[in-house]
Amino acid sequence: MKSNSWTQLERARQVLAKEVGYTVKPHGDRLRVALAFPNTYWVGMSNLGFQTVYRLLNAENDVVCERFFLPPKQELSELVATRTPLVTLESQTPVADFDVVAFSVSFEWDYTNVLTLLRLAGIPFRAAERTLRHPLIVIGGAVTFVNPEPLAPFADVVAAGEGEALVPSLCRAFAAATSRADLLHLLARERGFYVPSFYEPQYAADGSLSGYLALPGSEAPVPVRKAALTTTEAVDPPATSIFTPDTEFGSRLLIEVVRGCANLCRFCWAGYNYLPVRAFPTDRILQLAEAARTHANRVGLVSIALCDHPDIERILTRLAEMGYGISPASLRLDDLTETLVRLLRQSGERTITIAPETGSDRLRRVVNKTVTNEEILDRAELIFANGIENLKLYYMIGLPTETDEDLVAIRDLTLQIRERMLKHARRRGQIGRIVASVNPMIPKPGTAYQWLPMIDAALVDAKIKRLRSLTADIDNVYFNIKSERHSFYQALLSLGDRRVASAIEAAERNGGNWRAAVAEAGVDADFYVFRDRSGDAVLPWDIIDGGMKRSFFKNEYEKALREEWTLPPKRAQENARLLPVLQ
Repeated sequence: MKSNSWTQLERARQVLAKEVGYTVKPHGDRLRVALAFPNTYWVGMSNLGFQTVYRLLNAENDVVCERFFLPPKQELSELVATRTPLVTLESQTPVADFDVVAFSVSFEWDYTNVLTLLRLAGIPFRAAERTLRHPLIVIGGAVTFVNPEPLAPFADVVAAGEGEALVPSLCRAFAAATSRADLLHLLARERGFYVPSFYEPQYAADGSLSGYLALPGSEAPVPVRKAALTTTEAVDPPATSIFTPDTEFGSRLLIEVVRGCANLCRFCWAGYNYLPVRAFPTDRILQLAEAARTHANRVGLVSIALCDHPDIERILTRLAEMGYGISPASLRLDDLTETLVRLLRQSGERTITIAPETGSDRLRRVVNKTVTNEEILDRAELIFANGIENLKLYYMIGLPTETDEDLVAIRDLTLQIRERMLKHARRRGQIGRIVASVNPMIPKPGTAYQWLPMIDAALVDAKIKRLRSLTADIDNVYFNIKSERHSFYQALLSLGDRRVASAIEAAERNGGNWRAAVAEAGVDADFYVFRDRSGDAVLPWDIIDGGMKRSFFKNEYEKALREEWTLPPKRAQENARLLPVLQ
């Protein structure tokens, strides 16, 4: 026991010795929050949402927030075997001693890690098994925008929405509460806080969800409205506040430039859930970048619609003048300009990422990706002509109405893009490469496709084999295609309800063997993944009101089947002459 405790303490001190920007506060009478990212330090410290919540909590004078992560494999095994209490980084205090244990969860595959961390902390998995001596377990992060229900039995509170709106409400409720029961009732009345124990799911005879019943006296709303900022004018943009070389991105400054995307691709939960589009203040973005320059020489611009910021060219120009190398997230094709590409290349960027999603104009109208092959090739020409050597492409397979011709179109479009790359590479005497990532589509909650079943596993596998045969042996082009089986269990966690929780527990026990876990728990995975949900009265994720009406999603799905775009305002004006043809 002593040896393992000492190892934890020594590792914590070594981690802090490499960091710049962490916060240490005396605990005293402060609300003590242990903030977890349910993956390794390497992954967690690369997550901008996690760093933002840490900064927001520590900005409150009456709160002290400390971090913990999934330990490295060898240490993890030793801690489990010896039942050594897990401790936080900053003060090396046992996690179970804190008032709140908060999880920032971004990925479905980390659900089992949430339970592993609770196990290491000595905290019962299920909220119903805890007592007043245990910390309050709060689960937030990106997954709460999609579907919190598989994790609901493990949470005392689900924080659904944006951290900037949630943290002040959480602190206000703690300050006013006279007991744990009082706290839960206060939080349930705050926007964005979902207390699962206050709700009883109702099921129809066929096993589908028929509704949620708020327990008498709880005053819990049905549904719970997501918490979000109405404007970003008065808040700092999320940005790296702790710098360390031991992350996926190294000592890179990550900064969110604009939140939301108006294009509304029908498969994209983030596009719908982060509306409206809100740009962060330009001057504040640049001030934070200036202050961070001594700790970082590259800046990662985080956004799903980078060019929706009205001052994006000014921002890029100034960042380049500061001496930053600039790495944008995936760039929306319709916003790529010569000035933007040239600025990126001058900053040292050699690779740009774009997302055609598919190779055919027809299927792009189905998913509401409002660009054409002609425009994609035009932008590819622009990219390579301005000195960018490499291109990353995102494609999807298994989209509604997809045919074999659409798979062939992926190959053909990629070959045409490759021709543009080779034309400019020959002049430079150096050939870059194209890397295409292909994922089977999972019909995500909170999208126009949320009622659809995932397509049959054998058909997905056949599509994968077909695409591999079409794209094999193309020089300087590499296709990475995710397996069907991986997507199946991700879909289960994405589309499931509370009854899936028992499978998560089993998978945590058996080391992540999902096939065995589902069998042990008696969960009918096909019921969640391969069933058409269009006749369901209520969907599991309807407990959270993300702001989009059911009728809107239904209308978007019908337009998809008619192969119609829903154009954002800017594109609608540019394409007014095309609309009669498309309809």
